[in-house]
Amino acid sequence: MGQRDSDGLELSRTKRIPEREIEVERVRSGGPGGQHVNKVATKIVLRFAPGLSSAFSPEERERVLRAVATKLTLRGELVIQANEHRSAERNLDAARARLAALLRQALIRPKVRRATRPTRASGLRRLDGKRRASDRKRDRQGPGFD
Repeated sequence: MGQRDSDGLELSRTKRIPEREIEVERVRSGGPGGQHVNKVATKIVLRFAPGLSSAFSPEERERVLRAVATKLTLRGELVIQANEHRSAERNLDAARARLAALLRQALIRPKVRRATRPTRASGLRRLDGKRRASDRKRDRQGPGFD
């Protein structure tokens, strides 16, 4: 997949997570699968602590921690599991891709909202619509409710 390099996990052309900051653990997969599943550790568990990473600036670290806050363990680690493939190598690629996608999404700087005033015409249209709705509701009621 091109995700696994000796120099880390690539998030963008300028941003990489050093390989030493990602802990990889191979575990036996659960579920059906006969003898194969009972003797081969193909499930991959990735652990990454975004709060301790040297890859992020303080502002980026804050943004990432805010974005993944509900996914962090008590130790502040992000845990990604992959066991959809039969091979540990493909599961590792899948887990790394998932981690990279999650972090890329978290690093996107939100657009700054600039307050604008509604135009005079749109204000008049809104008031006209409210007046029509009021008239319609008043007309639904029978005589004597004025």
